[in-house]
Amino acid sequence: MPAAAAKAPERGPRTTTTVRAVPAAAAFMGVHLAVADMAKAMDFYRRAGIAVPEGADESPHVEIDLGGGTHIAFSTPMVIAMYDPAWRGPVPSTATVLQLRLLSREAVDTIYESLTNAGYAGHLAPIDAFWGNRYCEVDDADGNAVGFHSPTDESKRT
Repeated sequence: MPAAAAKAPERGPRTTTTVRAVPAAAAFMGVHLAVADMAKAMDFYRRAGIAVPEGADESPHVEIDLGGGTHIAFSTPMVIAMYDPAWRGPVPSTATVLQLRLLSREAVDTIYESLTNAGYAGHLAPIDAFWGNRYCEVDDADGNAVGFHSPTDESKRT
């Protein structure tokens, strides 16, 4: 009798689900991050490829238009306390990851090396992810995880 075939190890999900936006009472407009030091925050995001405006390093609040009606905003504790007296302070979480798309698989390795060489903490070294992207994560100046994706390569999906 032939030996039983070994079961292949389970892998990550083979597909992803895309949900199409439908008209609703609420629409996504952006992300607002609390930052302890605006200059350090702007240094990270400038190095990450975000078009940081001139003079942003000295501002207590910065809002950067990302196109498509979305933005990323940054505020110092002084600004947040002006409208939220019960604010708990910055609480970085690895459960929330800001996602940025890069132009190539090689760019993921380059950005990881560039940011970690500049002193930012590498959270996840570049990997070939099961969904077909080259992917890494680096913590920004306030400890927020930022993920960097290459375009999807269908031949790399597992």
